[in-house]
Amino acid sequence: MAEHRSMQRAALLDVARTLLSEGGTDALTFPALAERTGLARSSVYEYFRSRAAVVEELCEVDIPVWAAEVAAAMAAAGSPEAQVEAYVRTQLELVGDRRHRAVVAISASELDAGARERIRAAHGGLITLIVQALAELGHDHPRLAAMLLQGTVDAAVRRIELGVAEEPSAIAEATVRMALRGVQG
Repeated sequence: MAEHRSMQRAALLDVARTLLSEGGTDALTFPALAERTGLARSSVYEYFRSRAAVVEELCEVDIPVWAAEVAAAMAAAGSPEAQVEAYVRTQLELVGDRRHRAVVAISASELDAGARERIRAAHGGLITLIVQALAELGHDHPRLAAMLLQGTVDAAVRRIELGVAEEPSAIAEATVRMALRGVQG
């Protein structure tokens, strides 16, 4: 019974990722989850009390996987500069990944304060990954530099998500240059 519930929960999360990726938060509804999983709508409520609960669990499951991919890319890089580049590029490459697209599609205002804080803490794990490399590059305040770098990455993610005129590869190149050379270009 527990294994069946676990499989149903995983199926609901997978469908939620697909719905968010296809149509953003408006597409994530309990009727849509029920229809795509073959469950009754009332059964969906047995697994999740609200859309926010679905989103919160997606973030709790997917952000650590995403962070592990970034960490692996950084570990394969040699120098601190290469680690910064891997940190930026890997995150921007993940923009097209369904897990990432689902997380990006979520408006934080839909979540309660506790959920937003747990998601912020999970995102904080990304920032922790780059602090040492920035310290080795000589930053006096490497944690602050890491937060600012992540802000730059987040802005690039939003730009890619908007589907603006630039190609995602051009956005990634500009972000890497800014991360490594600042505004001097």
